[in-house]
Amino acid sequence: MIERAFVTLAEGQVHLRRVVRGGPGVAGGTRPLLLFHASPSSSWGLQGLMQALADAGLRGSIVAPDTLGNGDSAAPAPEHPDIAYFADSMRRLADALGHERVDVYGGHTGARIACEFAAAFPERTGRVILDGIMEYDADFRRLVVENYAPKVEPDVYGRQLIWAFNFVRDQAHYFPYFMRDPAHRLAGAVPDAATLHRATLDVLKALDTYSKPYIAAFEYPAYSRMPLVQAPVLLLRPDAELPVLNAAIETAMRQLPRSQVARVAPGDVAKAAAIAQFLAQEIP
Repeated sequence: MIERAFVTLAEGQVHLRRVVRGGPGVAGGTRPLLLFHASPSSSWGLQGLMQALADAGLRGSIVAPDTLGNGDSAAPAPEHPDIAYFADSMRRLADALGHERVDVYGGHTGARIACEFAAAFPERTGRVILDGIMEYDADFRRLVVENYAPKVEPDVYGRQLIWAFNFVRDQAHYFPYFMRDPAHRLAGAVPDAATLHRATLDVLKALDTYSKPYIAAFEYPAYSRMPLVQAPVLLLRPDAELPVLNAAIETAMRQLPRSQVARVAPGDVAKAAAIAQFLAQEIP
């Protein structure tokens, strides 16, 4: 069963979802697995993966926090936080939960947080799963920082409501979503209406702060930080991923000294199976 809880950090309360389990499992005993979500979502979007991981045989705790500034968690303390700040907040969360050493998974923004967690805190990191990570060149980084996550104010006409829905929906149509032309059209299916609705609510909950993890992710120097990761790393290559992210995997492998790649079919069950297999491997 997935339960919800809050943990208090210096910034305020961090909301999380977790599956609390114990005993020997396929993932190296009872070492917890922390899951870091993509922007602008929350741990809500990781529930399917959490359940699939539990069904795949992981017996250690599976914990998915809402990043500071997203979901039901408090706002980040700095006005312009970087990924190092978010990684440190996850270290402090692990401290508060009593977890000395953890495995980490991250998707998109969460992948940057997981990478930095492993780079900055090698003694706290068991294994790492990165699901969609790259470093943008200077021109593209400038473009997305300026346009991807604008500041949106509520108004008496409720225009922020339709903006948030379009923002979420258009990310399934284009990358980047604000470049709506054939060259940037994505081939994947648009999420169903219920998923779009719930993702829109996540954006509206964090309307004042949703942009902060985004900007930190776009500015993160992933390739210069990867060589500092000492832990074994699994790079996921989902068939349904953004082509630009899958194309960056070879570059990431050259920077990560102990990495391997798993191609995964769409869906949480296939992704969980790849993660469980990686965590069960005997790696010297």
